[in-house]
Amino acid sequence: MTMTTLQALIIIGVLALGTAITRFLPYVFFPNVASAPKYITYLGKMLPTSAISLLVVYCLRYVNFTNAPHGIPEAVGITVVAALHIWRKNTLLSIAAGTVVYMGLVQFVF
Repeated sequence: MTMTTLQALIIIGVLALGTAITRFLPYVFFPNVASAPKYITYLGKMLPTSAISLLVVYCLRYVNFTNAPHGIPEAVGITVVAALHIWRKNTLLSIAAGTVVYMGLVQFVF
């Protein structure tokens, strides 16, 4: 069964509304950082790192270091992302370059 154009637009609208609400709601409750409770400030500092760490573990869960290519493309991709991020402090550049390097290694080298 396929989705009609109206159904697709409704889904896109609901997702956009949900995303907007989750992005703007903290600013409604805490208009300036000083009024936010300490645990909210702590979560704001710790959750991005936690989420990225969880994604890295999730992405590497099936890497087999005992069989070829022994995780080399993954290690090189992670190294490129980390090095570029330390050097340029640009998340988009780091992730894009790491993805291109990893996909190039997987498609053309290994």
